[in-house]
Amino acid sequence: MTLSYSEIAEIVKIVDSSNCDEVSLELEGAKILIRRKGAADPAPSGQAPASAPPAPTSAAASENPAPEDSAAAPVSGNQVVAPMVGTYYSRPAPDEAEFVTVGSQVEIGTPLCIIEVMKLFTTIESTRAGTVKATFAADGQMVEYGQPLFVIE
Repeated sequence: MTLSYSEIAEIVKIVDSSNCDEVSLELEGAKILIRRKGAADPAPSGQAPASAPPAPTSAAASENPAPEDSAAAPVSGNQVVAPMVGTYYSRPAPDEAEFVTVGSQVEIGTPLCIIEVMKLFTTIESTRAGTVKATFAADGQMVEYGQPLFVIE
């Protein structure tokens, strides 16, 4: 049995709205572990659980600094938020150009970024036409459900 993106997203929403700190689900060989930020880590020190990515280090943070736009004053417009927890990518492949940058004109359905969850790559598309006014994530950065990614005006 495989879970679809929408089924995984629904599980994450349920956990997010509950008092649970951790949920582990195993279905026919597939295992999902959802842990709230700050919940105790049962893994031995220095080892992340198989289903959780390693915590970023200061070295990793310096390699992937947040875009300058995130430090700027709030930008008015419509926010595009992360529909799931995962790893953010601004380009389809490391050697290709970014999907969009600040100032890019987008239409409904224009790819904005990719979010990877457990080797499942989901393209996040624009739900409105306009101009990208700000970006708030950097390549390889972990994003949280509901975290702002873009402002489109």
